[in-house]
Amino acid sequence: MRAIEMRGFGGPEVLQLCERDMPVPGSGEVLIRVSAAGVNRPDVLQRMGLYPVPPGASDLPGLEVAGEIVAGDMTGSELRIGDAVCALVQGGGYAEYCVAPLAQCLPVPQGLSMLEAASLPETYFTVWSNVFDRARLLPGESLLVQGGASGIGVAAVQLARAMGNRVFATAGSDEKCRAVEALGAERCINYKTEDFVQVVRELTANRGVDVVLDMVAGDYLPREMQCLADDGRIAIIALLGGAKAQIDLGQVLRRRLTITGSTLRPRSVQFKRDIAAQLKEKVWPLLEKRQIQPVIHTVLPLQAAAQAHALMESGQHIGKIVLQLD
Repeated sequence: MRAIEMRGFGGPEVLQLCERDMPVPGSGEVLIRVSAAGVNRPDVLQRMGLYPVPPGASDLPGLEVAGEIVAGDMTGSELRIGDAVCALVQGGGYAEYCVAPLAQCLPVPQGLSMLEAASLPETYFTVWSNVFDRARLLPGESLLVQGGASGIGVAAVQLARAMGNRVFATAGSDEKCRAVEALGAERCINYKTEDFVQVVRELTANRGVDVVLDMVAGDYLPREMQCLADDGRIAIIALLGGAKAQIDLGQVLRRRLTITGSTLRPRSVQFKRDIAAQLKEKVWPLLEKRQIQPVIHTVLPLQAAAQAHALMESGQHIGKIVLQLD
């Protein structure tokens, strides 16, 4: 099969087209003929040598795919050989065939294309597990999404709005801000020209928001604490601004704040099975009714994976970047 491998760590140029043996599914796994694969920030970090591959996972990049199940162990599932699915995987998505745990496969939502389906798993598994499970965002509460124009951001904004929440976001240009507002954000703040703390406090009558979805961390963390209402929660999912921050722990005590975070890739199949079940029940119907929808910025052929990574690192995209295989 054709695949994209990393020939060392470094810039996008280390991603090269290659020939690999087709992977073989084990117990509880299926083989997917890949039609499209999503490109995500963890793929970039892996390429740079900053995100180690978990033991037993493929060394090929790619954490989400859409395609057809062509073989595997279907025990205990409603899915069958030949079904169109999208799947969250631990690696190996940038290839014509990929192995996925059956528990992490979901049917392609009715009415969506394979390209759209490939943009869903990593994004929605991450948003659901952090915003709704860890940070416990409830209907009627408010959410601030950092990086609202990213793949994670456009999903979080739409999903929280559909769940009955007030949603605010940040983005790095006026164009991105307008796009995020069109997706349902009450206000998107240009962090390059505005103080998001001041704007959030004004928009909430100085109360603050209940939850912040943070992919920046670093020196954003103390500022985000100023954005929180009492009993507020911050869910950290990435460290684009750095892994260290100096914060006032007195605020945590006095205002009962919660700072939490997680990474999805190393979690167990059982954990991801539970999230998949929640997505199928609560999110897939919203996708099928088009109450929320995938936002795809660019589609590129598999052999242009390096170009896809360069685009992601440029920060010019709004929504997802997807590689197409057929």
